[in-house]
Amino acid sequence: MHRRDHFRGDAASGCRLPAPQASCEHAASTVRPVTETETELILALLLLLVATLYSSVGHAGASGYIAAMALLGLAPEQIRPTALALNLLVGGIGLFRFWRGGHVRWRNVLPFVLASAPAAFLAAQVQLPKESFSMLLGAVLLVAAIGVFRHASHAEEEDATAAGHRVPWIPGLLAGAVIGTLSGLTGTGGAIFLTPLLLFARWMPTREASGTSVAFVWINSLTALAGLMHATGTLPTALPLWLGAVAVGALIGTQMGLSWLPTKMLRRALGVVLLIAAAKLFFA
Repeated sequence: MHRRDHFRGDAASGCRLPAPQASCEHAASTVRPVTETETELILALLLLLVATLYSSVGHAGASGYIAAMALLGLAPEQIRPTALALNLLVGGIGLFRFWRGGHVRWRNVLPFVLASAPAAFLAAQVQLPKESFSMLLGAVLLVAAIGVFRHASHAEEEDATAAGHRVPWIPGLLAGAVIGTLSGLTGTGGAIFLTPLLLFARWMPTREASGTSVAFVWINSLTALAGLMHATGTLPTALPLWLGAVAVGALIGTQMGLSWLPTKMLRRALGVVLLIAAAKLFFA
């Protein structure tokens, strides 16, 4: 008997096995589905990485959390409230550490918060179709990211000229209202919009912009979460695990932002954060 006669093929799977031993059905490889626990652990790792990157520039990471949760198939009604809950913890850690480092001036935070908090609360209860704003916001963030990268090499000079400035009340209130509305609609804390504005307007240097942004995002996330939970939101049972993961990330990231990274690298890290946020709006 020739060797080819010793094997028989299975038309469905295309495999060939020794005839006297086993069927192709038995030998066909099967992929074990990922369990819910494994998905939760994978997501915890992704959230830790997001929290580390975002907290280094004074952000809390909501846009990154939303992208990670959507990628791994978290229930849509849980994504926004979960992202804001994670924001509260990461933002709280960032606020405390940047304040201890002397990078939070409450006079500069106040104009943004007074207008943004009620706007975020109300906007979080609005169910707006993604197509209505995602492409526009993504384009804005993409332009902002390009600007941040272009100015990164001049960060130290720009910081020197911006030191000691005060945020004017009327522009600050108007900007806060707009950013608060966007925060509530998108489920983010709003820092992805605020930080580039602070730097481009030369209202403050880089590390103070991070401190102002994290103070803003913490208060904004608190009011947005209250509004969202009042409307429809629910929280997943794995939330404590994810809170622990982002807490570790926040401790690492804030240390990077306070002392480990030079100003130029902080600006580039901000550019990466803005690109991620833009990609999430374009493709999510």
